[in-house]
Amino acid sequence: MSGHSHWAGIKHKKGLADAKRSQVFSRLAKELTVAAKEGGADQETNPRLRTVTEKAREANMPSDNIERAIKKGTGEDTGQLEELLLEAYGPGGTALLISAITDNKNRTLGEIKQILQKNQGKIVEGGGVRWLFERKGVATLEPAQPPSYSKEQLELTAIEAGAEDFYWHDGALDIYTTPAELGSLKTNLAAQGLEPATSLDWVPKEHRTLAETDKEAAERLFEALDEQDDVQDIYANL
Repeated sequence: MSGHSHWAGIKHKKGLADAKRSQVFSRLAKELTVAAKEGGADQETNPRLRTVTEKAREANMPSDNIERAIKKGTGEDTGQLEELLLEAYGPGGTALLISAITDNKNRTLGEIKQILQKNQGKIVEGGGVRWLFERKGVATLEPAQPPSYSKEQLELTAIEAGAEDFYWHDGALDIYTTPAELGSLKTNLAAQGLEPATSLDWVPKEHRTLAETDKEAAERLFEALDEQDDVQDIYANL
């Protein structure tokens, strides 16, 4: 596995600015509602809802907001929210998957297309990009925890906990499993004193390196997409 570029996760790790907090909570509420609508409110049988709830708590989203979003998803009136997974190419031929949740598909699609066109990108139809990625459960251990473990010990612990694969980046360790086994993986790691952040991500099968000018252009594209209210996450094969 080649690792993944998970833009919203990167942004989250940098800390939530007050101006962005309401936008992050809004995105999490949408994802909670859709996850509950899709698989029910029982987190034991709905791994996606369990993972999103954990992500919301990590972001310090108030419990009342979390419960309200879940109840909305299991109620009769869930609104017109629908999920989009858009495939695109960005600067330097970067492959992108852009996930969004919207109540107006045409508006959201039009706005994302416009952002791509302004930033050396374009939408791809018919599975032209998705085949480059795999859906995975990801448990991430930050460099600071635990300091007593060597890299080799962390890798062995990850394998014993049920990892399919893992990838080191910037001192952090991404541990991969199937989406259904992510909860079990986290439990097994916690039993060893580890506290991973978890997510369900699209992980590229291979990654590419960009020239500096293309890398800067890609950063500008990611920033512009991140400002679009309906975009939930951005995955790239960088």
